[in-house]
Amino acid sequence: ELNPQQLAAVTCPPGPALVIAGAGSGKTRTLTYRVAFLLEQGVPPDRVLLLTFTNKAAREMLRRVEELLGRLPGGLWGGTFHAIGHRVLRLHGERLGYRSDFGILDRDDTRQFLGACVKEGGSELGKSRLPKPEVLAEIFSLAANLQLSVGTVLERFFDHLLPVQEPIETVHRMYQERKLAAQLMDFDDLLIQWLRLLQEHPEVCEHWQRRFEFILVDEYQDTNTVQSRVVDLLAARHHNLMVV
Repeated sequence: ELNPQQLAAVTCPPGPALVIAGAGSGKTRTLTYRVAFLLEQGVPPDRVLLLTFTNKAAREMLRRVEELLGRLPGGLWGGTFHAIGHRVLRLHGERLGYRSDFGILDRDDTRQFLGACVKEGGSELGKSRLPKPEVLAEIFSLAANLQLSVGTVLERFFDHLLPVQEPIETVHRMYQERKLAAQLMDFDDLLIQWLRLLQEHPEVCEHWQRRFEFILVDEYQDTNTVQSRVVDLLAARHHNLMVV
């Protein structure tokens, strides 16, 4: 089922590999066959990590691998960056001050939580003509994913809000403190705290570096700063990283 270029990618030797392919050129098929090829070569399923950008894509790839091999290999991890970060943080979150049963804020929850932070901040914040909670959420999300300060994000993308930079930064601090106190993470935390865990706890980082001998990333061009750093850390031991 593979053309020569797909076959070359599927059967390439271990090591770092960058696969450049346009839309409709069989990227998903190539990654699926790569996973099956690795397993046929004797790589244990739990040594393989498949990172995608949607849960649907991950499920589809794992389904195709199952069809190719005639079985679903137990222990194979596949999912979005957020889903895999979630799994890791459930196991090691206590090192960052989170219980294993921490809650997750969806986007609506986040807006309500931010609105509550502004109200709790009292009259001083109330007089500051702060933007709506959804705008605050966007600012804080950009800061998290680009690994920038809130002030830098305001300068680059929201310069009209610079007059209220100080109260916005106050809300950001309150938001972070209250999330931890309530044992809650938002979607961005699933990446940020995963990266922090790997950076601040070498023994945890080494565990996952040893575990994931082969890492495959779909739609690599869409990775942000945090996701890219996570991938680089995880692949630093074996260097068997294929990105498409």
